[in-house]
Amino acid sequence: MSGVSTRTDRTAQHRDLEHDQSVGARLNWLRAGVLGANDGIVSVAGIVVGVAGATSNRGAILTAGVAGLVAGALSMAAGEYVSVSTQRDTERALLAKEARELVEMPEEEFEELVQIYRDKGLSERLARQVAVELTDQDAFAAHVDAELGLDPDDLTNPWHAALASAVAFLCGAVLPLVAVLLPRDSLRVPVTFVAVVLALVVTGLLSASAGDASRRRAVWRNVIGGTLAMAVTYGVGQLVGGFGL
Repeated sequence: MSGVSTRTDRTAQHRDLEHDQSVGARLNWLRAGVLGANDGIVSVAGIVVGVAGATSNRGAILTAGVAGLVAGALSMAAGEYVSVSTQRDTERALLAKEARELVEMPEEEFEELVQIYRDKGLSERLARQVAVELTDQDAFAAHVDAELGLDPDDLTNPWHAALASAVAFLCGAVLPLVAVLLPRDSLRVPVTFVAVVLALVVTGLLSASAGDASRRRAVWRNVIGGTLAMAVTYGVGQLVGGFGL
């Protein structure tokens, strides 16, 4: 009984996952959220650590960190908006083309739908029956789903992506900024390194868990990239600061 119950629970969870959240929406959330937070952490950490390598002036570090935080958030938002707007324009153009073809050549479009289901493994008879029933219900929705993999009522939203990226970047960027300002001068860089590494471990775990990917690989990828960025910028800061510029 327990084995049957476990299988039933897993089936229910799998079904709920498929119906509650599309793969596209899930990937968009991961891209705009987790990557935005990572960018905020690493970008601002690199800036403040680099400036800290050149000077111990708290005001200079704060100014550089806040400027990087604001500029990074706006850049992320603008980039996401442009990217997703382009994707949405492409989707709308494809939908308009499909609607036009259904009006101008309905027989050819119907046969194309039949062929799509035949290519998926259905028999000629069953594929034709499925195409007929779907066409009778909503021909446009049936064609855009089968041919384009789109839902005309659920297109990507550029404003949502832009806002998610900006907020995620800000949330990630605040941590290194606070970490570098709170300790005394001699501990600023070490404390920032530790705080950033811990934050990257968390974001790596979150991204891997949400995407059902390898947690170890995601964590190491985040940590190595972040520490390299901080090490390089700290070295550059010390080099530039040594010239007294």
